[in-house]
Order: sequence, then structure tokens, then C-alpha cells
Amino acid sequence: QVQLVESGGGVVQAGGSLRLSCAASGRTFSNYAMGWFRQAPGKERDFVAGINWPGNIVYYGDSVKGRFTISRDNAKNTVYLQMNSMKPEDTAVYYCAAAYGVSGGPQSPYDTWGQGTQVTVSS
Repeated sequence: QVQLVESGGGVVQAGGSLRLSCAASGRTFSNYAMGWFRQAPGKERDFVAGINWPGNIVYYGDSVKGRFTISRDNAKNTVYLQMNSMKPEDTAVYYCAAAYGVSGGPQSPYDTWGQGTQVTVSS
């Protein structure tokens, strides 16, 4: 079992950058794929990025390819989302999630979630 806590959200101007962190705690981090999702007001939850265990395969939603990078530091039990060239449409609550024993793509059975962190991009 793993618990997740996001941090790093805030307000940034269009074209700027933010880095989100997700710290995992619990019995083990091993064999968990990790992902980032986001939900804007009045919208459905969208897949942003995913990464397998131990971190040699990554996935990205079409709207963030070339701008966002997911990575993990297994020694620190932490996953990151580096967001560059940000756009107003990136404004959302961002959630970290975990899925055991799968690849981490958008159809993986993510069932453990963090509390979310607000990201706002101003124009």
C-alpha cells in the first residue's frame, strides 16, 4: 500500500514553467507505475503522463507532448512532472496516481490518488 502527496502547484504566466512533485510513502514503492492526471472546472479528468516501474517507459497525453516531462527518483520515492511552455488551457487541479504491476499508460488501473494541487496559468 502506498500514500501520495502532491506539491509544487501555483500560478504561472503563459509560456512559463512549473515543476510538480509527488512523494510516496508506505510499505513499498517497488512495482508501481505512476501517473499524472488533471481536471479543469466543468471538465472530465484527463490523463497527462505516466511512467512504469522502474522508469524506462513513459506515456503522454497528446496535448502535453513536447512540453511536459514525467520522471521518477526511486531512491527518494518521488515522481515529478516538469511543465514547460505552459498555456492557459493547462489550468486544472493536478493529481498524482499509482497503479500496481502495470505499464502506466492511460488505461492502466490507477486506484491510489493524491489530494491534488492547483495549477493556474494566466494570460
